[in-house]
Amino acid sequence: MRPTVAAFTDTYLPTVNGVTYTVKAWRDHWHNRGGRMEIVYPKSKHTPQQGEHPVSSLPFPFYEGFRMGFPRIPDAVHEADIDIVHAHTPFGVGLSGLRVANRADLPVVMSYHTPAEEYATYLTGALSKRLVNAAAAYEEWFLDRADHIITPSKSTRDRLESRVDGPITVIPNGIDTDRFAPVDTEEFRDRFGLPDGPLVGYTGRHGYEKRLCDILDATEELDVTVVFGGDGPARSKLEARAATVDTDVRFLGFLDREDLPAFYSTLDVFAFPSPVETEGLVALEANACGTPVVGINAGALAETITAGKTGYHFEPEDIAGFRQAIQRALAENETLVDTCLARRTKIGVDSSLDQLETVYESVG
Repeated sequence: MRPTVAAFTDTYLPTVNGVTYTVKAWRDHWHNRGGRMEIVYPKSKHTPQQGEHPVSSLPFPFYEGFRMGFPRIPDAVHEADIDIVHAHTPFGVGLSGLRVANRADLPVVMSYHTPAEEYATYLTGALSKRLVNAAAAYEEWFLDRADHIITPSKSTRDRLESRVDGPITVIPNGIDTDRFAPVDTEEFRDRFGLPDGPLVGYTGRHGYEKRLCDILDATEELDVTVVFGGDGPARSKLEARAATVDTDVRFLGFLDREDLPAFYSTLDVFAFPSPVETEGLVALEANACGTPVVGINAGALAETITAGKTGYHFEPEDIAGFRQAIQRALAENETLVDTCLARRTKIGVDSSLDQLETVYESVG
């Protein structure tokens, strides 16, 4: 019999990002295997479904669309027969999970999705060195209280090994390969008026830490159309920069989950300059749709992308190298599409759940 898990996350629906989709996909697939996973998350406009438990929250002042959940424990979780606490955050709602575990003497599994000190730097700037150091110290305090830590990539694990003593297992978040597969793109192209020429694009959160303006710099001298899906606090800056270049740049705004396979399938290259990814789930989604990725050779993208097979890398701050990698991916597009599709089964969520179940068994 599979254990009942209570998952505590500061990011959940309707927020659109990799953490949200990972938590939701793991819950759904855990249920498909006959297990139960309760989700505790900050109250939002999302209508709770069975097994979803919102707690009081406030808007986060430094990041549009993100909410801070209070460290409170819903009565339904108190009453549930919980075997394992799985924290997806060390802050806010994650503290509730730690309290549940301490009161009931339950094991804690911690998924490390976001480096606190890096995001604190991007959010608050150079004036916040003390805040950044405090965030890192607090994060270590929380991680030290976990019985097992999960990271989505080897590079993230390597960064943590010198900071914490507990066991760390690399488990890629995994993607839904039933959903993310090549699809016909004619309706999508028509709806958004996209041209037939080469398309280079990105979708996801428009955060300052993603360095999305680098895409505009890298494509400025190329005969391509640049397409951005998604939204976020950096969008206005990105739009202002786009207005200064000669490149044809399209902003599609927020895309429904159902539209993403068509978006990826429409692109010839997915561009991903973010240096702070712990996995880069959208890169894997693009690959599963047969779209090669050109990404920065830093963070998790250094291993998420297999050069010459699923895309190419460029070195940090090397815009010329970024441009050349895009050109190479466009020139080798047909071959890269084939090799991307050949690895689909390796990046599926079911493979991740097999490994997650092994971790649960080790702490249960």
